[in-house]
Amino acid sequence: MVRLSKDLERQQQLKLDRRADGQLWASRAGEHCAVSVHRCFPWSEPGRYLSLRDSENEEFALVRGPDELDPSSRDALRDAIAEAGFVLQVERITKVEEEVEIRSWKVETRQGPRSFQTRLDDWPMDVPGGGIVIRDVAGDLYHVAEPEKLDRRSRTWLWAFVD
Repeated sequence: MVRLSKDLERQQQLKLDRRADGQLWASRAGEHCAVSVHRCFPWSEPGRYLSLRDSENEEFALVRGPDELDPSSRDALRDAIAEAGFVLQVERITKVEEEVEIRSWKVETRQGPRSFQTRLDDWPMDVPGGGIVIRDVAGDLYHVAEPEKLDRRSRTWLWAFVD
């Protein structure tokens, strides 16, 4: 009985690896699929609570923390997180223009000046742990850690779009 439960537990354990096609693949309980990494909240812990989603954006698995994975799976996850999308820290908003179904942003980040686009129906969101996040059409994230500390013009641009 103990052996059977350990075999079942091993079978249920999530394994991640990078395959020849360059994609991250997840395996669990005899199921295998290519997955992409999506960060969940809280933003204060970006390496925890990671949703692994299939090509139809359905969750295949939730990784609460890298420590629940074996070392090779942890390495594969770490590489996938680096490729999953950047979280850029916004320090100033210089311009926002609305076009047909797109909003174009020009911002200054800690990483340098950036331009990006969002859909008109995608709004900046308050996030647990503080701040506001903006997701662009490519999936990259722009975090405004302390919106109240932005310069007056940046706050005016931001508050015009906060839901």
